[in-house]
Amino acid sequence: MTLVVPFDGSELAEAALVRATEFGTVFDEDVLAVSVVPNGNADYARERGWIDPDEDFDREAVVSTLHRQVTDLCPSADFRHKLVDRYAPTGSIANRLRAVARDEDASMVFIGSENAGHLVTAVSSVGGTVATDASYDVVIVRHRRPTKIATLRDASPHRTPKSDFYFPG
Repeated sequence: MTLVVPFDGSELAEAALVRATEFGTVFDEDVLAVSVVPNGNADYARERGWIDPDEDFDREAVVSTLHRQVTDLCPSADFRHKLVDRYAPTGSIANRLRAVARDEDASMVFIGSENAGHLVTAVSSVGGTVATDASYDVVIVRHRRPTKIATLRDASPHRTPKSDFYFPG
């Protein structure tokens, strides 16, 4: 079984990843951070801070940035990225995340979302759609606190990175 974390690099995604890693330590389960990237969509990437305002879209650079964020926070976590079309229809990102969670036989999915916990079925975000799948439990992380990500990261006994696949040489 695996703990899956949809990861877009936001502060709440970081908080969800750290919490999943702590759960993984207790439950002796692997943690998998999954990023879904609309290929070639510079506007989407700029909105999420993956690239600078004047920077062109570079898939490898975007994926490398996300991977580095994951391993900087939780070196023991695995990282995977999925691509969707530049103009992917609504729901494509959530559907990819749900498919990964099912394929990995996720026992829990940790979603960082400010609004997913209010009324899951009415949420139009990726988090709400992923949270409605009944094949796994869902932990909704709505606050960056009370955890202190740097403190947890530094205290984690799982500081050995698993992969350097997207790290530039």
